[in-house]
Amino acid sequence: MGDEVLRSPYGSWPSPIDAALAAAHDGRPEWVGFVGDEIWWTEPRPAEGGRRALVRRRAAGGEESVLPAPWNVRSRVIEYGGRPWTGEVHDGRPLIVFVHCADQRLYRYEPGGEPVPLTPRSAVGGGLRWAEPRLDLARGEVWCVLEEFTGDGPDDVRRLLAAVPLDGSAADDRGAVRELTGARHRFVTGARLSPDGRRAAWLGWDHPRMPWDGTELLVAEVMEDGRLTEPRTVAGGPDEAVAQVEWAHDGRLLYASDRSGWWNLYRDGAPLCTREEEFGGPLWQLGLRWFAPLDDGLLAVVHGRGAAVLGILDPESGEIVDAAGPWTECTPTLATHGRRVVTVGAGPRTGYEVIELDTGTGHARVVGARHRDPVDPAHYPEPRIRTFRGPDGREVHAHVHPPHHPARTAPDGELPPYVIWAHGGPTSRAPLVLDLAVAYFTSRGIGVAEVNYGGSTGYGRAYRERLRGQWGVVDVEDCAAVARALADEGTADPARLAIRGGSAGGWTAAASLTTTDVYACGTIVYPVLDLATWGPGETHDFESRYLQSLIGPPAEVPARYAERSPTAHADRLTVPFLLLQGTDDVVCPPAQCERFLARIAGRGVPHAYLTFAGEGHGFRRADTMIRALEAELSLYAQVFGLEPTPPVPKVELTP
Repeated sequence: MGDEVLRSPYGSWPSPIDAALAAAHDGRPEWVGFVGDEIWWTEPRPAEGGRRALVRRRAAGGEESVLPAPWNVRSRVIEYGGRPWTGEVHDGRPLIVFVHCADQRLYRYEPGGEPVPLTPRSAVGGGLRWAEPRLDLARGEVWCVLEEFTGDGPDDVRRLLAAVPLDGSAADDRGAVRELTGARHRFVTGARLSPDGRRAAWLGWDHPRMPWDGTELLVAEVMEDGRLTEPRTVAGGPDEAVAQVEWAHDGRLLYASDRSGWWNLYRDGAPLCTREEEFGGPLWQLGLRWFAPLDDGLLAVVHGRGAAVLGILDPESGEIVDAAGPWTECTPTLATHGRRVVTVGAGPRTGYEVIELDTGTGHARVVGARHRDPVDPAHYPEPRIRTFRGPDGREVHAHVHPPHHPARTAPDGELPPYVIWAHGGPTSRAPLVLDLAVAYFTSRGIGVAEVNYGGSTGYGRAYRERLRGQWGVVDVEDCAAVARALADEGTADPARLAIRGGSAGGWTAAASLTTTDVYACGTIVYPVLDLATWGPGETHDFESRYLQSLIGPPAEVPARYAERSPTAHADRLTVPFLLLQGTDDVVCPPAQCERFLARIAGRGVPHAYLTFAGEGHGFRRADTMIRALEAELSLYAQVFGLEPTPPVPKVELTP
C-alpha cells in the first residue's frame, strides 16, 4: 500500500516543499577564490536579512563563515555588483579586502581582528563604490574599479581604475585614492596585470552599448611608480563584444570575443578553439570569469551551447576534456591554483555547490555549500529540454517541468495547469538546475515551462540579437508559442495557462497579458512597465540606454516606446494578476507599478499589489520570498480552481 499512487486533482497534491524551504535554498555561492591553499567564496543568507557571507574552506577541510552579521560582502557597482573581495596570505595569515554592502566601503580584514575601513564615505548621490579588488602588496595598494557619483542623479557618475592604500590613509581622504586611468570610458572592468607586472589589460565600453553589444580590450604600460600610460585598443569595438581578458603565464593575451558569432577564445588575436558554442557570456557583473589559465599552460573553461559545463582546454590542440559529475551547469566564477580549479556548479537534481577539479587526476569533488536533499528527491521535477517552433518556424528553447509527485496523479482526462516562466535580463538565460521554487509548483501538480526566448544567451550572437528592436514582440511571441504548443499537444490545459517573470521577465509577463489572449492570469515581479520613463533619470546608469538596442533609438522610433509599453495598453488587460515590488528598487522603481495600476483603476480587473519594504531589485529576504511564493500560488488557486493541500494564505484580489 505504501507505493500506491492516489488520484487527486492537479494543484491539490500535498508537498513537503513549502515556501519556507524554497526560500531557504534560494541563491547560490559566488566569487570563488584561493587564499593560499584555502578556497574562499560568498554565499547567501536569506534568513539573515539576505546578507552575503564570506566563507572559507580550510586546507585541512571544513568550512566556516568568516565575518558575522551584519557584515555583508556585496558590491553595488552598476547596481548588479561585481567581485566584492580578494585575499592573499601575508605574513603567514590571510589578508582580505572586501566591500561591505551597507556603506559600500572597502575594508581590510585579518582573521582574529576587526575589519578596518580603507575608503571614505561620500554624501554625494550613490557615494563611492568599489569592485574587483586586487592586492598589490609590493606597492601597499589594492587596485579596484571605482564608481564615483558626482551628483544626485543616477547618471551623475564616473568609473575608472583606482588604487587604494592598504594602510588606511584614504579612509577619510578621497584625495589619497590614486586614479590609474581617468574616466576614459563610461564603464570599465578591473585591470589584469601581466606576469611581469609591466602591462595591464581591461575592458571598457560606452553608452548606448551594453557589454554584450560591443566592448574594447585595452592594454596599457605600467610605469615604475604604478601609473598606467598609453592605453591602446587591441581588440573589440562597436560590434564585437569581448567578455573577459586574462594573461597567459608566458605573457600572451587571452580573451573571449564573439567576433565569429560565438564567444570563442583567442590568444594574441589567434583563435584557440573555434566552436559554435560559448566560452563567454553577458557581463552583468564585473569580474565574471568563463576561463582561467593554469600553471601548465592549460585553460579551465566554462563552455557550452545552452548549458555551460566545466572543462580543461589544451590551447595547442584545441581539445577539451570536461569534468565528470552531476554538474550540468557551471557559473562564470573560476579560480585556479597549481593544478586545482574551483567553480560553482549545479544540475537538475543538485543545487549550486562549490566544486574543485584536480587536473592531475581528473577527479572533481564538492568542497563547499554541499547540496543536501531537504526532502525526498522523488518530489523534484523531472525536466525535459525541448525546442519549439515560433513564428516563421524559428527555434525556441525551453525547459519543461511537468507536474510530478511520487504518490499522486490526476484523474483521467484532466489536463494540468502550466505557468510559463520568462527569465530576466532579457540578455540572459534560464539554467536547467534544481530550483525549489519550480519544485514548489510541480510537486503540487502545476507544470512550469522556462522559456529561453529569442534574445537569450548561450546560443550565439544571432539568437541573442533576435530581440534587437523587438523587445515586447519576440519574447512575447516565443513564450506564447511554447504555451500554445503545450496546449495543442495535450500537455497543458489551454484554459489554465499563466505567465510569470521578474525584471525584464516582468516586462514580458505584463506585455503578454496586454497583447495576447493566451493566459488566464499572470505574476509580474519588479517589472519594467513604461518605456517612456524607464531610461535616463529613472533607472540606473548601467541600463539607462539599454532600450536603444531593445526598442530602437528614441529619436528614430518614438512611437514604438508607447506602442510596446504595457502601461499604455492597460485597458486591454482583462485577466487577474499579481504585482510584486520592492520599495528600494532603483533598477525598476515602484513608480513604474504605480503608474500601471493608475491606468487600470476602476476597470474591475482583479489584482493584488504587494510591496516589500527594504527590498531592492531581486528579493533576498526569506520572509519576502515566502510571502511572494505563497501569494503566487494563491493567485493560481483562485483563478484555476485549485485546492492546495494544505491551504496557503489567500491573497485578496481587488478590482
